Amino acid sequence: MDFASLIGLALAVIGLFVGHSLDGGRLSSLFQPAAFAIVVVGTFGAVLLQSEARTFRRGMRMLRWVFFPPQDTRQPRSREIALWSHTARRDGLLALEQYMGTKDLFVQKGLRLVVDGIHPDKLRALLETEVTAYEFAERQAARIWESAAGYAPTIGILGAVLGLIHVMENLSDPSRLGSGIAVAFVSTVYGVGLANLFFLPVGNKLKAIVSDQVVQYEILTEVFHDLASGNHTRLVEERVASLVARR
Repeated sequence: MDFASLIGLALAVIGLFVGHSLDGGRLSSLFQPAAFAIVVVGTFGAVLLQSEARTFRRGMRMLRWVFFPPQDTRQPRSREIALWSHTARRDGLLALEQYMGTKDLFVQKGLRLVVDGIHPDKLRALLETEVTAYEFAERQAARIWESAAGYAPTIGILGAVLGLIHVMENLSDPSRLGSGIAVAFVSTVYGVGLANLFFLPVGNKLKAIVSDQVVQYEILTEVFHDLASGNHTRLVEERVASLVARR
């Protein structure tokens, strides 16, 4: 678990509640189901409208990465690369076929291209295309959280306007004015708060994770190019050092 993300979210929420309490406010006044429904449902509805369904689903599944990031595979991958390099030097490229059982589809494809004897430059071009496609799809999915951060404040204002309409419709009944005014102001708090304390940080964190994975695949692309070219083991070791150094 990424405790930094958990602590950061907790600090943001606690700071909001404590600040509200210090001014004499009641915490119960921040809990307005109507305002929450307007902002959250409206925001995700707008995001879904602008996104493909599969991109939206992927972005929602990626949320878990904020608190449970993908497993760091740099060290085991570096050992695998060293093994590939020594095997290729000792037994030839065809011997790499025994390592194609990996679950990582990118690694599996890279090894297959090497074993099939694809020209190194062609191999690099194919894998770079694969990396570009992966990066585009993952960034589009992560971007739904940035989009949510953009829509939430505006929809919060929309909720405020709806609350004020409710107030105006019930001017003759003072007992119903308070709820309308509460929805009006709390909707704005939800919109701005969710955008800046959750949606935007989540989007930035996911983009950073995707960028790190893309760099790892780019280094692997060069490793497969080196293997296919028959480059010296020392050059492959330098690639491994670059992979492990990115922390």
